[in-house]
Amino acid sequence: MAAAAIAVVVFVAMMIGYVQGWAWLAAVDLWFLDGLQPIGAAHPAWVTTWDVVCTVLGPTAFRIVGVIVIIWLLMRRYLRPALFLVLSIELSGLVTTVAKLLADRPRPATAMVDAFGTSFPSGHALGVMASVLALLTLLLPAVDARWRAPLIIAGAALVVVIGAGRVVLNVHHPSDVVAGWTLGYLWWLACLKMLQPLPIATESVETPAAPGRGH
Repeated sequence: MAAAAIAVVVFVAMMIGYVQGWAWLAAVDLWFLDGLQPIGAAHPAWVTTWDVVCTVLGPTAFRIVGVIVIIWLLMRRYLRPALFLVLSIELSGLVTTVAKLLADRPRPATAMVDAFGTSFPSGHALGVMASVLALLTLLLPAVDARWRAPLIIAGAALVVVIGAGRVVLNVHHPSDVVAGWTLGYLWWLACLKMLQPLPIATESVETPAAPGRGH
């Protein structure tokens, strides 16, 4: 699959680029951070706004939503979609933790808010990417066709906004965010391939007998 191969290449490039100290990657990271840091320093409300957005719409919020949806699915015996959300959303944090331990990249020295853990990859970028893709996987087949494009656009916008917000706040290098996006996509894809959740609109616990049969 071409998209998966590209995602792997990009993630590995970001990882090797940091470890090997690629000059061009460091220059790109620094250009964004140095350009955004003075804006935050001069406008505290700007920092507060982005911090609130990244908190309210971050991975923790998606995990809470995920738990609610999982409970709803289990109550209706949609077992495979529920397990799909457990892996893709609830356990995405474990993927982030392992990747952070392997890279052990320090946060930017110019970080404008407190952030837990190391920098590579961005847990917000990874978690939101995986969560949005997972929820859209189950939601799109269940809604009217006219709502699908708006939902996809809204999901994509949310992924970009949260990733950009982490750079605006200087708590992540841009390469951390790109790595988070690609790893989040790969994690969602792995969960999708493992479980292949059926569309909620068509999956049922049991198929009723057709009229006139089974007598």
